[in-house]
Amino acid sequence: MDISVFVKTFIAVFVLADALGNAPIVIVLTQGMETDDRNRVIDRASVIATIVLLCFAFVGQPILDYLHISIASMQVAGGLVLLLIALEMLQGEVDQPAVEQERDVAITPLALPLLAGPGTLATVMIMVNESPTAHISVVVGIVAAMAVTWIIVRQASIIDRLIGAEGAIIATKLLGFFLAALAVEIGSGGLRQLFLTP
Repeated sequence: MDISVFVKTFIAVFVLADALGNAPIVIVLTQGMETDDRNRVIDRASVIATIVLLCFAFVGQPILDYLHISIASMQVAGGLVLLLIALEMLQGEVDQPAVEQERDVAITPLALPLLAGPGTLATVMIMVNESPTAHISVVVGIVAAMAVTWIIVRQASIIDRLIGAEGAIIATKLLGFFLAALAVEIGSGGLRQLFLTP
């Protein structure tokens, strides 16, 4: 297993899932539920998000081939998407989803798009294509990141009490800063391939 690929994938997925920043949203989405019911919702959402990420990581390339989109272009686009998300996190403009009582919040918005949003989907696909011989490292990175996210989100009520609203804002901004740096790294790699590779 390639440790560097594992670490890169883990950080990207964990940062984008933003478990700490989403803890207050989880509380709102599961408001009025008993602890066991809330935990079942979080468990289901985490499993769904992980399956979606793993599937998208490995079927993304055929989709790109069909649309005649190069990996370099996807890297640049993915970097831009991540950068926009990071800027929203830094500016405190991340939208909180509206809660609708008649739908399963485990699927939407908890699993999609909170835990597995478009930026995360693009990132895992890029990771697989950047490391064609290290697919196991990417898979383990995705699963490990989602497992840690699951553990944190499971403690949402405790975290919410401990860090409060201001703590969640600070955590979101710190994660946004790291995400911005990762976005620049991914985007610049694509630009180098597009314009500097003979």
